Amino acid sequence: MVLQVARQVYFRFLSSGPSGIEPAGIVLKVAASEGRVVFEAPVLLPDEHFVPIDWLRNRSVGRNRPGRPAPSRSPL
Repeated sequence: MVLQVARQVYFRFLSSGPSGIEPAGIVLKVAASEGRVVFEAPVLLPDEHFVPIDWLRNRSVGRNRPGRPAPSRSPL
């Protein structure tokens, strides 16, 4: 859920227009399901979470799992 809300905030930021500054990440207020884009390491309040921008861009990182081997079938 946290990543989903962070992606929404990030994509809203991207669609608002071109920006020359690279964001550091997203700060989310979990209770309110809202957030903001930040450009440097933030100081967080107790109800906030920081999501690094790399977590939002690289969806496949960490998901590369080897395929399952085919089940062996013994002749009957």
